[in-house]
Amino acid sequence: MEEVEMAAKKRDEERVASAPAYFDNIHTKRKLLSLINFILLAAGSLLILSPIWWMISTSLKSMAEVMTYPPTFYPHEWNWGNYIKTWKAAPFDTYAINTITITMLVVIGSVLVNSFIAYGFAKVPFKGRGILFAIVLSTMMIPGFVTLIPQYVLFSKLQWINTYYPLVVPAFFGSAFFIFLLRQFYMTIPNELIEAAKIEGASHFRIWWTIGLPLTKPALATVAIFSFNGAWNDFLGPLLYLNDENLYTLQLGLQVFKGEMNTQWNYLMAGSLLVLLPVIILFFFFQKYFIQGINLQSGGK
Repeated sequence: MEEVEMAAKKRDEERVASAPAYFDNIHTKRKLLSLINFILLAAGSLLILSPIWWMISTSLKSMAEVMTYPPTFYPHEWNWGNYIKTWKAAPFDTYAINTITITMLVVIGSVLVNSFIAYGFAKVPFKGRGILFAIVLSTMMIPGFVTLIPQYVLFSKLQWINTYYPLVVPAFFGSAFFIFLLRQFYMTIPNELIEAAKIEGASHFRIWWTIGLPLTKPALATVAIFSFNGAWNDFLGPLLYLNDENLYTLQLGLQVFKGEMNTQWNYLMAGSLLVLLPVIILFFFFQKYFIQGINLQSGGK
């Protein structure tokens, strides 16, 4: 018995002695994996950001340096005046005001209308709600180019061509994706809260306005960012419906640097960066809400 006890005690001592080396080995492996992950993420980030750097570099070059071969990775002469010349090459002040006007109206319509429709699907019981919601979602499978010609014919008959109506009014009729996204968040609001508000005499509109909107801020921020990005960067819509240069948006204004025989790449890149800047700033300040809002798993009733 004494020999057995001595052997067990010896094994325990050996385990205790080898424990620090074991944990040190695990710690080393974790540090190595963290280093590998950091290297991979840094390499991926550089790969993704390389087109942005190429735009910045091209926007600061002279046209002669842009056309040199092999291309230079950075400008030999930094032409900061390209941005001023770009802005003065066309009435970009007017284009910016037009773009801001369209974008703000689209954002307001998308946030309010889609939120109200989503509240109805989530918290207002009515016959055929599930079937109607399925029909709304099924519209996401229809490519936009399929409805392009019918929409143009409709807006033409309404005499909306060369106005902002075709670019703004559709935002006030809802979007299947935004409705689905917001409905997922409304499903997380306890029904007891809705019932308590009804007992107090609140209508569904008041419940949506005073309870629903404040509780779905992350999702609303996501809808606002998506709709802002879509309206700000829209090129096809203004190209189809706007004929008057005074109504042009920034995306159409950039085409002034593209000719049939030659393209002023340095000015085009400078203008593109100026147009891209508001989108980057918006995402930088609202990225927290965007990440929270895009998490569709927050719904689930």
